[in-house]
Amino acid sequence: MILTRKTIELTQHLIKRNYGISAVLLSKASDPIQQLFVDKVREYGLKSKGQLFVDATPSIEKEYKDEISKAERHYGGGKGVDMKKFPDFKFSQPKIEIN
Repeated sequence: MILTRKTIELTQHLIKRNYGISAVLLSKASDPIQQLFVDKVREYGLKSKGQLFVDATPSIEKEYKDEISKAERHYGGGKGVDMKKFPDFKFSQPKIEIN
């Protein structure tokens, strides 16, 4: 009997909580500022698909390319070198002379 009462109380609590949460999620945005925020988030999501930067000016893109090329030169990259690939290490056995 005690286990059943606890189970019923827990179930009632979960139903009330889930109903309260789902009511908020299913409601429309009635606040104009909230609706503006939702619209801007959706707009940003559409703009950001497939782009490196959102609303980037040509100077920002040029600065980005310059920094990437500087890092490639500094760390041994260049044309035809895949900087994302892990480097291959080759260790050879030294020749030891025994006298």
